[in-house]
Amino acid sequence: MEIKARVLAVVTRVVAVLLVPVAFFRAPDRARFLACQWALALRFPAEDLRGLAPETLAAFTHARAEAFWRHGQMIGLTSGYRDAREQYRIFAEEVWRTGSVQAARRRVLPPEESSHVRGFGLDVRPTEGARWLERHGWRYGLYRVYDNEWWHFEYRTAAPIRLPHPDAAPRRMPTDPADDPWRRP
Repeated sequence: MEIKARVLAVVTRVVAVLLVPVAFFRAPDRARFLACQWALALRFPAEDLRGLAPETLAAFTHARAEAFWRHGQMIGLTSGYRDAREQYRIFAEEVWRTGSVQAARRRVLPPEESSHVRGFGLDVRPTEGARWLERHGWRYGLYRVYDNEWWHFEYRTAAPIRLPHPDAAPRRMPTDPADDPWRRP
């Protein structure tokens, strides 16, 4: 781990410890949990937890509190919930970048198939945090689902089969060709 990351980790830990007494007055039975969430919100100010499905949010915040207090590991959210328009934009950019829908689907799914749009997908950082989540996240229903995306986890009620990439998942095929959003006129 680089020096800057180590310093930020130490500062975040100190801030969390200092926030425990404040959190105790707010919620005595959840003081360490709250202090952790507040400290990590300061460490990762750009993360946005809004829009996550309630069960995904609970799983993520509890998993990262355990990682933080028991193992000294920080887990930040790079991307969580995305509305369909944003997911479509990301997918279209990947289609343009790679030159084909098939190639794009190996990294990004269209909105109707994305777990981010449903509020169950999480892209996390740093790599050490993702490693921790891969080892321990199952206790919270958080699983890495694709070999080619170390950062992508999903909330699931049962362990999924790990796939090589997003396009390896079975697709729901439109029953009416007019319903296919990717068909060419």
